[in-house]
Amino acid sequence: MKINQLKNLIKTGELDSALANNCALVPDKIREDYLKLCDSFSARFGEDRDVYLLSVGGRTEVSGNHTDHNKGKVMAAAVNLELVAVAAKRDDGIVCVKSEGFPEDLVPTSAIATPDESKFFTSGALIAGMEKAFADRELNIGGFDACTVSSVLKGSGLSSSAAFEVMIGNILNHLYNDGKVDNVEIAKMAQFAENVYFGKPCGLMDQMACAVGGFIAIDFEDTTAPKIRKLDFDLDREGYALCIINTGGNHADLNEDYASVPVEMKAVARLMGHQVLRQCTKEEIIKNAAMIRNIAGDRAFLRAMHFAGENERVDAIAAALEKGDVESFLNGIKASGDSSYKYLQNVYTTKNVAEQGISVALCLAESYLKDKKAAWRVHGGGFAGTIQVFLPKCETHGFVSFMEKALGEGACHLLSVRGAGAVCLAK
Repeated sequence: MKINQLKNLIKTGELDSALANNCALVPDKIREDYLKLCDSFSARFGEDRDVYLLSVGGRTEVSGNHTDHNKGKVMAAAVNLELVAVAAKRDDGIVCVKSEGFPEDLVPTSAIATPDESKFFTSGALIAGMEKAFADRELNIGGFDACTVSSVLKGSGLSSSAAFEVMIGNILNHLYNDGKVDNVEIAKMAQFAENVYFGKPCGLMDQMACAVGGFIAIDFEDTTAPKIRKLDFDLDREGYALCIINTGGNHADLNEDYASVPVEMKAVARLMGHQVLRQCTKEEIIKNAAMIRNIAGDRAFLRAMHFAGENERVDAIAAALEKGDVESFLNGIKASGDSSYKYLQNVYTTKNVAEQGISVALCLAESYLKDKKAAWRVHGGGFAGTIQVFLPKCETHGFVSFMEKALGEGACHLLSVRGAGAVCLAK
């Protein structure tokens, strides 16, 4: 459809049901942003184009903290903060993407041939990587113009980069492949783009959650073919909200902290003759505790025990969701957070013990919610950044007010779990 036809659909509310059903969004709040995006596209690329409206959500880790790098199990969920794009084909093979607040990316087909280290950590590299991944699978590729706008918070652990990669795949899927490419395959291609063309050795959890949507459990025992299970659970219907709380911590100089986790876990595995902890049992770790402590250190032993416990918790939490057992779900989330704090030890960096924003946020959340049916835990990689809270909707107003008195206005972000993954809303 033409851009003016799309704008009319948005204005008249004809897309409202698709937006609500697919994205768990309130149409009244996003209609204005969608119209602005349409205006941005027509001003930059013209009105006489056949356009597509596409959407991808961010993601939140639910359990499985720091387990994927050792072939563990994780649980994640898509959230209703989204990256949305208006896109149209162009016939010269060039991809032009203008993301709100960022310089324009212009990527010719020639850029996809091989990774260019000088382009590492740029959005243009992600575009080239996604085109290469589609081409390697003998899928159709081509040029396009796109304008995007995102509400996925950067630096929040909600995976803005994964949403962008998946969106490029979503555009290629619908513009050139009739929407036939499975979203799981798009997630795998997005991981390839980030690993090989972007230069970041990430796992697959972020891309999979953004692409597939809803609550998902992923088993990475075979990283070439991870087992993905979508869980039929509606958090909103159960009367619960998800709150991501920004503690205002500084992410600078934390690379060593993040890297130490997989290094120590794998060191423990090697002491027992394995490559990764997934190949070890909890009993084996306990049996070899003295050796592990003596050679790898106490923290490495504790982190290995966290890994073993988290794998069990992911299964238990998934089973609770499938049964609709909210209380067991919440208890599992709290246990995951407790293990991250005590055993994984990724709640603050030992380089600057005076700064413990995550610890403070967890302390405040517990003090407010301890007698209520709620759960709280460190969110994502840890050491600085955000915490995650599941709480009854009726408690959100008081909780947000309480937390923001200590952490500052705007620290709390109330979200919904988005049922859809990567989608085309209109074409």
